[in-house]
Amino acid sequence: MTDNSSPITVLPLSECWDLLAGVSLGRLVTSVDGNPAIFPVNFAVQNRTILFRTAQGTKLVSTAINNNVLFEADDHDDKQGWSVIVAGTARSLREDDEIAEAQRSGLLPWTTTDKPHFVQIRPRNVTGRRFAFGPATAQALAAEDPVLG
Repeated sequence: MTDNSSPITVLPLSECWDLLAGVSLGRLVTSVDGNPAIFPVNFAVQNRTILFRTAQGTKLVSTAINNNVLFEADDHDDKQGWSVIVAGTARSLREDDEIAEAQRSGLLPWTTTDKPHFVQIRPRNVTGRRFAFGPATAQALAAEDPVLG
C-alpha cells in the first residue's frame, strides 16, 4: 500500500487506531452557538472509541446540543508526520457500568480542575494520512527541536 513516489500515504484503519493509542492529546471539533469550535483534550482509546473527561461547561454542553463531532490527533518526528481524523457521535456517559468501564482506561485530567464527566466518541468514519517531509522541512524541524536534531 506504500507508494514511495508520493509524500502522502493513506493509512489503513488498524494503523489509525494504533497511532491514536500512542498519543494522548487531540482536538475536539464541535459547534458552539452555530460557530465552529476546537478544544484540545487529553484522551484515551478504549474499544475503538475515543474517551475524554470534561467539567460542566462548553465542551459538555456543545456535545449534548450537537453530538456530531470531529476529533483529530497527530504527531511527527524529523522525517514524517501523521494525522488521524475521527468523525463520530459524542455522548456523555451516564450509566454506572459505562462510567466504570471508562474509569478502567486510566484517563486522568491533565489539570487540577475536577472533570467528572466522561464523553465518548463513537466513530462513523476514521481516516488517516502519513506525510513524508521534504529535506527543508526535516532540517527546519530538527533545528527547532533539540530532541529531533
